[in-house]
Amino acid sequence: HCGGIRGGWDNLLAVIPGGSSVPCVRGEKMRDAVMDFDYLRGELGSGLGTAAVIVMDNSTDVIKAIWRLSKFYKHESCGQCTPCREGTGWMMRVMDRLVTGEAEVEEIDMLLDVTKQVEGHTICALGDAAAWPIQGLIRNFRDEIEDRIKHKRTGRVSAVAAE
Repeated sequence: HCGGIRGGWDNLLAVIPGGSSVPCVRGEKMRDAVMDFDYLRGELGSGLGTAAVIVMDNSTDVIKAIWRLSKFYKHESCGQCTPCREGTGWMMRVMDRLVTGEAEVEEIDMLLDVTKQVEGHTICALGDAAAWPIQGLIRNFRDEIEDRIKHKRTGRVSAVAAE
C-alpha cells in the first residue's frame, strides 16, 4: 500500500485502478480488491489499463476529477470520426454542468446513453477512454451527482465545486 491511505481506509473515496481511461471504483470496494485484469473487469466493472493507479481521498471532488478527464479527452480527440468528435464535446459540456450542479437530473441518464453510443464506435480507443471514466462516475457516484444538482437548486453548492 506504499504507506497506506492518507487518513486511513475510511478516508478512501475512490480509486481509478488503470489510469485515466478506466472506470473509477468506490473506495470501499477496493479494500480487498485484487489488482488483476479478470478481477477488476469482472468484479468491479473497471480495468487494469495502464495500471497507473489514481487514488482519491475524501477531500477530492470526484465529479470534478472526472470532469477534468472529460476535458482532457475532448482536447485529445483528433475529430476524424463523428462519435468521438461530437461525443467527447457533448460529454464534456454535460460534465461542465454536473460539476457546478446546473444540470438536470435527467441529463445523468442521457450522459450515460451518450457514453454507450461512443464506446466501441470510434476509429481508435480514445472514444472508449473518454466514455469509461464517466460511466464509472455515474455507476458509483450517482447519489453525489444528484445531491450536487439538488443543492444547487437550494443554493448550497460545495466550495470545491464552485472553484
